[in-house]
Amino acid sequence: MIDGKKVLYSGMQATGNLTLGNYLGALKNWVNLCDEYECFYGVANMHSITIRQDPAQFRKHNRDLLILYIAAGIDPKKNCVYYQSHVPAHAELSWILSCFTYMGELNRMTQFKDKAAKHADNINAGLFTYPVLMAADILLYQADVVPVGVDQLQHLELTRDIAQRFNGVYGDVFTIPEPYVGKVGAKINSLQSPDKKMSKSDENPNASIYLMDDPDTIVRKFKRAVTDSEACICYRDEQPGVKNLINIYSACTGKTPEETVAEFSGKGYGELKTAVSEAVIAVLKPLQDEVARLSKDKAYIDSIIKENDEKAAYFANKTLRKVQKKVGFPEKIR
Repeated sequence: MIDGKKVLYSGMQATGNLTLGNYLGALKNWVNLCDEYECFYGVANMHSITIRQDPAQFRKHNRDLLILYIAAGIDPKKNCVYYQSHVPAHAELSWILSCFTYMGELNRMTQFKDKAAKHADNINAGLFTYPVLMAADILLYQADVVPVGVDQLQHLELTRDIAQRFNGVYGDVFTIPEPYVGKVGAKINSLQSPDKKMSKSDENPNASIYLMDDPDTIVRKFKRAVTDSEACICYRDEQPGVKNLINIYSACTGKTPEETVAEFSGKGYGELKTAVSEAVIAVLKPLQDEVARLSKDKAYIDSIIKENDEKAAYFANKTLRKVQKKVGFPEKIR
């Protein structure tokens, strides 16, 4: 608890460009949480280097993501929006927690198996111990709740196990985090493989709508979106491509899937795709305009980075010092 509010922690990796799925499924919902929670939103750049990054491009992605957080409506004066790599306590606590994590637990992590299969030429130790760093991210800020998707739920369970194991040895040190249960973000799938989640790492550029895509690009991608030969605008699992378009349209307009189906009754897929394109463009334009404005204000963004890094470090170091004392590390002479 901070100032009577429960603490919420989340973050996104600073790799590639965020997609419409990232925005509608997570980022858009984060904006409404600061009134209820004390929120820490990290640019998870330490996690990002489990895959080789081009340094110059990576630095740009870091700043672009932080600006996107703010442009989306996350107030950096009410929330803590910071760079993970600017707070050394993340790495320090991660090492300590790795000594309280069992190999068998990490071996069971399905995301490691998935990523190792995709990056067979770079199966590094960081990829294997990634969930321990994630546990450190969460536990450093004594987070009460963590918004996670299905693919990250296993990591949160490990975080809870590590925290409980540590507390069992040293007493009440860590808050045991719970998954955030609130409004569920829209589930947005690939435009080319609608049975899979829209991903910023998809090799097919037509599969994802990126937040900075221009209107012509958005229209073109939706025109190429996979549907089917049934020529029926219905909301059902048997038509995953059409269902995905309905989900996107509903998320952008605030309408229910049922209302969307009724709106397009008797119409063709071409009309649906055009309407979805227009709805997405309308949602993204204010965001893109704000990103452009903030990107030009270097002094403001730099001041936000400095202030929020310091705030994150203050709370992280409080936890780290407590942990270091518990395990018996000698105190620093100040």
